[in-house]
Amino acid sequence: MPTGYSRSPKLLKGALIEFSERFIGPIPNVIVFQYNPESMTRTLEVWNQNSGGASGADSSSGNDTSHTAQPFDPPESFSLALELDAADALEKPDSHPVAFLSGVADRIAAMEMLLYPQGDSLLGGLLGSVTGSLSVGASVGGSSIGGGLGSASGGVQPASRGTVPVVLFVWGPGRIVPVRLTSFTVEEQAFSPLLYPIRAKVNIGLKILTPKDFPTCSDRKLSEDLAVMAFKFTRKQKEVLAMANLANSVESILGMLPF
Repeated sequence: MPTGYSRSPKLLKGALIEFSERFIGPIPNVIVFQYNPESMTRTLEVWNQNSGGASGADSSSGNDTSHTAQPFDPPESFSLALELDAADALEKPDSHPVAFLSGVADRIAAMEMLLYPQGDSLLGGLLGSVTGSLSVGASVGGSSIGGGLGSASGGVQPASRGTVPVVLFVWGPGRIVPVRLTSFTVEEQAFSPLLYPIRAKVNIGLKILTPKDFPTCSDRKLSEDLAVMAFKFTRKQKEVLAMANLANSVESILGMLPF
């Protein structure tokens, strides 16, 4: 008779959370990992004293402090492989209509869109077209076609630079950091009769963004404020864990003493 008690620990799944600014305020789009990757490669880059202008002069002058200089946090990046499989969902098509129709294509597309500028979304394009049509209609209705064309040609506005959405990488409570996708590779391994992938392997590379990668406090959006707070929260946890290691250091020192 089941007692409701299980010895199996509750498994937390990693995720990518996109905060899109396409609408009013940031709307989270959570991409949960179907299976947590078995491994993750992390890389921290050490500051090179010979690569930066004034800092390079320190090495030529023989200044010993240049060998220990670290003007900013070391850039951190990591890579991981995600397995996607729609086999279980296809066994219950009534409960998973999206998977029955498109396999894992929706999850692949959600991750791909993290690389695209926000202004290029389908909804954003439709809204832009409607807004442009209303502006032209207003000019025609006010008999100001010539003036409208003259003002458009007289003041050329620079093209706005597209930006990708703010993305948080969530790997349990101990690692919630803002990231930028630096690489994305998909290996589609099986297909449905409509040629949608039903099994795939996605390799992604991520770079952690720091507060200096975002605008100043007065110019930040709500999603960027959340990203900065997440970075500081994770950074503080790392500092606490490093301090906790002092207990291990004391035990190691006592073990090294000959008496």
